[in-house]
Amino acid sequence: MTRPPGPLLTRFQRLPVVGRLVLAVALAMTLVLTGAAGLVYWRVESALDSQLDEDLAAYQETLDRAVRNGQDLPAGPNGSVRQVLDTDGRVLRSSPAFRDQRLLTPAERVAAAHGAVVRRDIGALLPITDGTLRLRADRVTADGQPRIVIAAVQRGHRDEALRELLAQLAFASGLTLLAASYVGYRTARAALRPVERYRVGAAALADGADASPGLRLEVPTDRDDEITRLGHTLNRMLDRLAASAAREHQFIADASHELRTPLTLMRAELDVALHRPRTAEELTETLHAVDAEARRLVTLANVLLDLEQLGSGERVQRVPITLDRLLDGTCAQYRTAAERDGRTLTVTYDHTTVRVDPRWLEPAVGTLLDNALRHGRGAIVVCVETHDGRLSLSVSDEGPGFPPDFLPHAFDRFSRAEASRTTPGAGLGLALVAAVAASHGGTAHAENIPPRATGATGAAVTLDVPC
Repeated sequence: MTRPPGPLLTRFQRLPVVGRLVLAVALAMTLVLTGAAGLVYWRVESALDSQLDEDLAAYQETLDRAVRNGQDLPAGPNGSVRQVLDTDGRVLRSSPAFRDQRLLTPAERVAAAHGAVVRRDIGALLPITDGTLRLRADRVTADGQPRIVIAAVQRGHRDEALRELLAQLAFASGLTLLAASYVGYRTARAALRPVERYRVGAAALADGADASPGLRLEVPTDRDDEITRLGHTLNRMLDRLAASAAREHQFIADASHELRTPLTLMRAELDVALHRPRTAEELTETLHAVDAEARRLVTLANVLLDLEQLGSGERVQRVPITLDRLLDGTCAQYRTAAERDGRTLTVTYDHTTVRVDPRWLEPAVGTLLDNALRHGRGAIVVCVETHDGRLSLSVSDEGPGFPPDFLPHAFDRFSRAEASRTTPGAGLGLALVAAVAASHGGTAHAENIPPRATGATGAAVTLDVPC
């Protein structure tokens, strides 16, 4: 079971990205500065303590020698303290200021009487107090009696140096933390400025403030960081959105352009039929005309939907299929139609297995054969070749060929060699062929065949797709 985030984490997550980055930098720098300051403080404290312990040990040795030899206790360093106790804790000799004060606790006295060396600090570094000492006590035998000798030196200079060091470290760390936070803030703002610019551009597109189809975000071309790659990704998304909108507009324009004619004809036929009484033969003729236009509407709608489906980026489902399975079924029905017109249909291919999507390639081949039957003359030749992982499929005839001014627009939607509306077809066949080729990652090409020995020319359309 996932635990809900705590209030601090929730509050942190609600901060702006810049605020979170600055806070993260500040926390990280605080840890680094604390660690560095602690290391510096520890090294300086160790050095000062080592020097203080050396001075205390030297003074302790001097006191031990004086007590052992029955001499007067030396004064020692400035502010130092000395005291001699018996094993019962009575003060035998002492510095004047500490004659009535026992520097050792009962437990420490017992430990020193048994031969242990006792070390202890009197007073703390903070808060500031007077009389801070570091003492050292050991056992000495004088005149056959055990004595406890206590030596203590002032810690004032050592503590003052450490307090000054703490203040300087705190001041330097604070300045460093402020500088790092400011640099982090400026860096985060500079790094996220392109993101904000991208957001403003995307918001303008979403709000319709800029309706230009070529809207793009300004992305530097001389950089390749994460923000720049984000900009390129957003531009690709905008291109996809623009292409999708263009396809939608094209579909609406195409549908309204081509559906208007058959619907108008159907409405005219029905208006004439309803205008006056008609004979049964006239009504039958009207129904046949309406049926023909309805079939044309269905065919047109199906082709438009196929084009939209291919243009929307649907991935083709490539499956292994032999060329005879791909072509024989499609070509058989058109061969029968060609023979009825006294023409021939020849198909040449090898028995190779290719990886294509027959759902789309078979209708494309059928469209090319239908165009050759309707608009061409003479023999129809289907030539299929595979080479270096590519499939080349060409359909040619011996008709008059394409008008020269039509070839550059042969694969445009609703582009027909004859502009007359009475010409069969809607001008979508070659557009569908080109869409099928593009969906397979290939191309379609239309050309006129040079005159042959018989004097016949003709037209050829070739699909070239990877297989």
